[in-house]
Amino acid sequence: MTRYESAQKQYASIGVDTESAMQALSNLKISIHCWQGDDVTGFEGAGDASGGIASTGNYPGKARTPQELMADLDEALRHIPGKHRLNLHASYAITEEPVERNQLEPRHFEAWVRYAKERGMGLDFNPTLFSHPMAADNLTLSHPDEKVRRFWIDHCIACRRIAEYFGKELGTPSLCNIWIPDGYKDVPADRLSPRRRLKESLDEIYSVKLDPNYILDSVESKVFGIGVEAFTVGSHEFYMNYAAQNGVLCLLDNGHFHPTENVADKIPSMLLFADKVALHVTRPMRWDSDHVVSYNDDLKEIAAEIVRCNAMDRVLIGLDFFDASINRVAAWVIGVRNMQKALLAALLTPWEKLRAMQEEGNFTGLLAWEEEMKLCPVGDVWNEFCRRNEVAEGMDWLREVRQYEEKILPERR
Repeated sequence: MTRYESAQKQYASIGVDTESAMQALSNLKISIHCWQGDDVTGFEGAGDASGGIASTGNYPGKARTPQELMADLDEALRHIPGKHRLNLHASYAITEEPVERNQLEPRHFEAWVRYAKERGMGLDFNPTLFSHPMAADNLTLSHPDEKVRRFWIDHCIACRRIAEYFGKELGTPSLCNIWIPDGYKDVPADRLSPRRRLKESLDEIYSVKLDPNYILDSVESKVFGIGVEAFTVGSHEFYMNYAAQNGVLCLLDNGHFHPTENVADKIPSMLLFADKVALHVTRPMRWDSDHVVSYNDDLKEIAAEIVRCNAMDRVLIGLDFFDASINRVAAWVIGVRNMQKALLAALLTPWEKLRAMQEEGNFTGLLAWEEEMKLCPVGDVWNEFCRRNEVAEGMDWLREVRQYEEKILPERR
């Protein structure tokens, strides 16, 4: 009997079908963020990120061109089970000459569409409202200057059209997510006016009606950011209400809340009032520090809520971390595989049995079962999942990433 067969038998004894769990995981696509590969630099030649965005470390071999970034992504995808999606920022436009962000068009992303088509991937998209002279004071869509707001409104409208183009070309809706760095470093005299301007800007952006078969719109909140510690215009309450009133999705980044908040707990509440919920999954070691996603309790609880709410087709999972202190390709592989491991662990849990105990008030049995499940052989099922998807199990993938590093990355110094 193989280790997988033994695990399969053990799970069957508690009413869990490992084959169904692996099939469900195969059907779920994670949106992999391109910006881990180059420290959120993009292709505009602007240098390091700014506007509250910081990637620390100087590990050699950062991707400098579209070709290098695509090659690194391909290397990462070789070691990640299943088919997934790619998440782009507007600053990753591929142009022959500089193009201002408010003038971006679908043709500036044709190379990315070809890349996605060749790999059977969908594309998601984000307007880039940071690392730009027009965002130098950390105010964009809420700026008091109408000219600044106009620039960023036009940029967001252009990005929504690009996302719609992705959806049409690739046959799968593109999530177009808006996050802004707007806020103040010290306590403001007026919180209402900036939020009114943000609402009016968003109203104009979404007044341009696009085909919902090809684009899904979302807005992303934050509790505070670097340089805007006292007041963030786009708070969770603002965006949650805006999303509910205007029919757009609310995106939850688990690094954007207070460290004691349980973001997993927000998911079932959001699902009661929205058809879909979007996520950016990261690891906020010290608030929004965006460490590589780890297979920890926070991640497992997020995955558990998605699965036990029967919402794998309603929660859009994207990752958002950037670590320049380690091998960037390995960071992708570790992060995505950990997200998949957490989902697999959730899929291998007998939720109906546990739910019945809760409803019956059998909290002794519930606690005992939850603790016993922690020692179930999820690793053996994970290794089988990797084998079936023809990717390395265990740590074998790291040896191949190291070989790629030794062969390719020295040329970038």
